[in-house]
Amino acid sequence: MEFEVKDDIFYTKEDLWVREDDGLVVIGITDYAQKRLKAVQYVDLPEEDDDLDRGESFGEVESVKSLSQLIAPVSGRISAVNEQLADQPGLLNSSPYEQGWIIKADCPDLESEKEELMTAQEYLEYRK
Repeated sequence: MEFEVKDDIFYTKEDLWVREDDGLVVIGITDYAQKRLKAVQYVDLPEEDDDLDRGESFGEVESVKSLSQLIAPVSGRISAVNEQLADQPGLLNSSPYEQGWIIKADCPDLESEKEELMTAQEYLEYRK
């Protein structure tokens, strides 16, 4: 299966991506994940100011094929939620790296937590 990766972001084994943006981290699902899910029908979003605990679920994505847990790639506090996904969950399919972002979070330990994330090349190797 062909899928897109971007060099300026980090990836997880749970098929999420993490990008730094103005002191926050932005988190979404990868192109690989959206292709496996097929048509996303619903996204269970967390609330702003919720704690984000690395390795713990912070929401779910439901598609025709399956229900997938969103596993936090980093720890911190959620500062923004992509409310567009409530009405337009298909943004995860059509624009997984731009309009389909899921949350933004303040992550004070990002530098140390980045060690647990994969680069684009590592993710490509992992998904081969």
